[in-house]
Amino acid sequence: MSEEVSIDAVAPPAEKSSKLTNAQKARIERNLAKAQKLREAKLVFHPFKDLASNKDGTHPEAALSQGSSVIKVQGTKYIDSGGGFLMEQPILPTGPPGSTGLNKSTEEVPPIIDDAIAIPVQYEECLECGDMFADSYLFNNFGHSVCDKCRDNEDRHALITRTEAKAEYLLKDCDFDKREPKLRYISRKNPHNVRWGEMKLYLHLQIHQRALEVWGSEEELVRQHESREDKREMGKARKYNKQMKQLRMEVRSSIYTKKTHAVHEHEFGPDSYNEEEDTYTHTCLTCPYSETYEKM
Repeated sequence: MSEEVSIDAVAPPAEKSSKLTNAQKARIERNLAKAQKLREAKLVFHPFKDLASNKDGTHPEAALSQGSSVIKVQGTKYIDSGGGFLMEQPILPTGPPGSTGLNKSTEEVPPIIDDAIAIPVQYEECLECGDMFADSYLFNNFGHSVCDKCRDNEDRHALITRTEAKAEYLLKDCDFDKREPKLRYISRKNPHNVRWGEMKLYLHLQIHQRALEVWGSEEELVRQHESREDKREMGKARKYNKQMKQLRMEVRSSIYTKKTHAVHEHEFGPDSYNEEEDTYTHTCLTCPYSETYEKM
């Protein structure tokens, strides 16, 4: 059985390239240009290339001085990598002059290049579902450890204004601003009038807890509400009785007169003459007052 041989397998490379279309040739040229650019980008000098490799045995302190910048932050030195992050400067080995500075317990110098500084992320445990989260609306604004998916704006995590909180829970300004810990709030424009001051919105749950701290229990808070309501009703009754009394006094003018403290004016009758003393006397017609005088 004869073995068939493919024509393409024995054809020279020149014949293969001649079969490519113009579009394929243009695509090949573009790919070659991209590969060349990537190759040139990898050959760009990096300020820490020699420091990372250190193949020539250069001392680390000399390698740090070649094209690198050191930044000192709170007593710790960092190296500007030029790539958007800082690397902590390695601690150089110390020792007597002429020594390598290596301890007996170590055989080589600690690594020169460290990883980028890792910023620790603090995770909070959600009070509702128990999951861990790093960021949420309630935690950022009110310090309440509840994740966004468990947030209930209509009921459990509703907001309340400062005026409503003072009226409903009988709180004072010092309970908001001076009692520790101070209650956190967010500011919003007043929806009734934009020219008015901004509203302070508090977390209703935290307001309720603060009211329990002030009054001790919900029963005491209810008792305070009832006491103030009774005082308010008594004040209204006193004001009503005072107004009614004033109205009666104004209507019954024949019995009551406002001029109770007016000065009495005497109306004297005819004078009587006393010949022995050569004096005159006259008496008031409306009261028993009498007056004696002499005529010049």
